[in-house]
Amino acid sequence: MNPQRLHIAIQKSGRLAEKSLDLIRDAGFRLVKSASDLAYSVENAPIDLWCVRDDDIPTFVADGVADLGIVGRNVLAEGAGGARAANLVEIMPLGFGRCRLSIATPESFAYAGPGSLRGLRLATTYPNLLKRFLNEEGVEAEIVTMRGAVEVAPRLKLAEAICDLVSTGATLEANGLKPVATILESEAVLVRAPRDLDPERERIVQSIETRFRGVIASQGAKYVMMNAPRAALPQIARILPGAGAPTVTPLAGRDDAVAVHAVCQESVFWETLEALKAAGASAILVLPIEKMM
Repeated sequence: MNPQRLHIAIQKSGRLAEKSLDLIRDAGFRLVKSASDLAYSVENAPIDLWCVRDDDIPTFVADGVADLGIVGRNVLAEGAGGARAANLVEIMPLGFGRCRLSIATPESFAYAGPGSLRGLRLATTYPNLLKRFLNEEGVEAEIVTMRGAVEVAPRLKLAEAICDLVSTGATLEANGLKPVATILESEAVLVRAPRDLDPERERIVQSIETRFRGVIASQGAKYVMMNAPRAALPQIARILPGAGAPTVTPLAGRDDAVAVHAVCQESVFWETLEALKAAGASAILVLPIEKMM
């Protein structure tokens, strides 16, 4: 391991693995895979990636094997890495891997609040988070810890309810379950340990953070251009979704019309364009944004 290079721990497989690599590539870092498939090096920056189990990422960062980690907030909250990883600092959310840790019961179960779980067996791969939730609600229930396929526990009579990650809910529905309470909202986050790095590696961390924020800000954002009557500017500004004050420039030879440019952070739908046209806008262009800082 070259101590002069910055090291980032990412998930080697699973729902965050490919998205983590995509984010790093979109931030302008050219990746070269090692022969072992367990590491990547960056051609155009002194950065290496370690591909490890998600539960091991907090330990890698806490112990200094890696300087940064990309991991699910649910993994951190569950306490992966133990006391050594308890002080990890979340630098920023990364906008992918969104899910929620939820209690789910059979469709026929009459859920009327956390008290309905009293005396039940709940299967989960997140016993610490579930125990914390039950304690906060003053509910006594038995926690059955499993390492996978939690959703089948009620059918196998291992538990009456479960606590598991939910994204679309399709897996729950396929097993006759319904989510009834959310314990944690989760997504991928960038983390580091609260230790000082040498100035050069700290500079690289700041560059990574700036680039990541630029990639995330540009996702879904659109650059909108149009011509419009000057008198319609207040109405057009209200229609543009998620935009700050637009840039307005005069049109050559026209005192009554202007060109309007705006960055829209929210989706620009056909209905938006129709509303702009109805307000008097013309020559409307909507362009994707590749990078934004």
